[in-house]
Amino acid sequence: MRLAGNTRPLSGDTKAALGLGLALALAAIAVGALAGLGGPLIAVGGLLALGAALWALSNLEVGLWGAIGIITVLPFAALPVKVVFTPTFLDLALGGVFFVYLMQWMSGRRRRLTVTRAHGPIAVFLALAVFSFVAGMNNGPLTSNLLRQFAELLLNIALTFVIVDYVQDWATLNRLVRVLLLGGMAAAALGLVLYFLPETVSEQALSALRAFGYPSGGVLRYIEDNPNNAQRAISTSVDPNFLGGMLAMLGGLAAPQLLARRPALGSRWLTALAVGLIFGCLLLTFSRGAMAGLALAVGGIAVLRYRRLVWVMALALVVVLVLPATREYVTHFAEGLRGDDLATQMRFGEYKDALILIQRYPVLGVGFAGAPEIDIYLGVSSAYLLMAEQMGLVGLAAFGLVLAVVLGWAFAHRKAVYATGDEPVGATALWLGLHAGLAAALVVGVVDHYFFEMSFQSAGTLFWLFVGLCLAATGLAARQGNIIKIRRAAKSP
Repeated sequence: MRLAGNTRPLSGDTKAALGLGLALALAAIAVGALAGLGGPLIAVGGLLALGAALWALSNLEVGLWGAIGIITVLPFAALPVKVVFTPTFLDLALGGVFFVYLMQWMSGRRRRLTVTRAHGPIAVFLALAVFSFVAGMNNGPLTSNLLRQFAELLLNIALTFVIVDYVQDWATLNRLVRVLLLGGMAAAALGLVLYFLPETVSEQALSALRAFGYPSGGVLRYIEDNPNNAQRAISTSVDPNFLGGMLAMLGGLAAPQLLARRPALGSRWLTALAVGLIFGCLLLTFSRGAMAGLALAVGGIAVLRYRRLVWVMALALVVVLVLPATREYVTHFAEGLRGDDLATQMRFGEYKDALILIQRYPVLGVGFAGAPEIDIYLGVSSAYLLMAEQMGLVGLAAFGLVLAVVLGWAFAHRKAVYATGDEPVGATALWLGLHAGLAAALVVGVVDHYFFEMSFQSAGTLFWLFVGLCLAATGLAARQGNIIKIRRAAKSP
């Protein structure tokens, strides 16, 4: 019997079903292999990461949401496998974002690049970073890890161009801000839960993340790293100062939402909860630089637009000064101002050593690999001094120019932002919050290095994400202001 003569070609539905079955079978095999080699936690994490990656590759904004989620909730997570180097979750998310963005250009979906006044200075700063890296390659070993970290730095800076080109309306900006606020809420809530749980339980919970590259054992942090002192909130951010800096930025972003007619989170009560969680967790990090950054950022918002925030700040100050639970925090803050505590004295020593290095290599710095002389070292707890060490005063000046253009352009268009008001989605609160978050990071950068430290990739990504969102917000306000002028000119006789 000839069965071949009776066969029919497979229908489209049958082919799709077979393809889906094959994909599920391969996925099942992969998950089983991961479970056998690394355990169930790695298997579940790998499956979730695969699903998230496939979803992100279908939409650039989804990729940005994923990157924000990783920055806030799992900033140091890495794959449990090594391919030349160990890619982080954030590497994959950003890689997906840039891949989708480039594919949009190649497919013709994007035909025009949105350019702002800051694009030129940012490109110059990017080029100087590359030049300093190449010039300083002989000062230390060129490892795969160093190459990966420097590539991440370049991607972080280049992310500003993608953000500005992608955010073309207030609704898109509002969605990204909403995801940032939700991520901040999640990080703060985790930080508070882990802080108030018994220390052994918190230690076990955080150590379980070792499957994704997190440290195991001795994870909890204390003031001056002394277990006899107060514990510091760390959430899943490993370092309390890093967590504090991130929450300071997100707190500045959230503060004007309290008074917006249309909060990005959609509910004033949810917004108040977000601000409360972020402020409470930030307080428990005992990060003095972060608290100062948030205070100055919110104070700037109050001066520029929302005077009622002064009362919110006054209430927060009274709570901190009066509550018995915060007395140790007040004492710790006062010791830092006087320079009495060990951490501050160590910082002063680092600043002195950094100035010695900068005096010897003032123009272009020593690069990113290491210091060329044995009596000096590369590294300091200040983003600006670290930048001057690595890229010299020329690089620091280029960075200053970037910030001057970003903030100057924003200030020049502030009236257009205020004229926009709360239409269509709380534009004024979005614009003010983004610039307040950026200002908080700049203040934190005086006493902490995380936003330009290559080993803290997620901090740099968050910083340059805010730069891009600030430029996008000002660009939207400028275009809307021009439309208003044209309409008024058309109505005038």
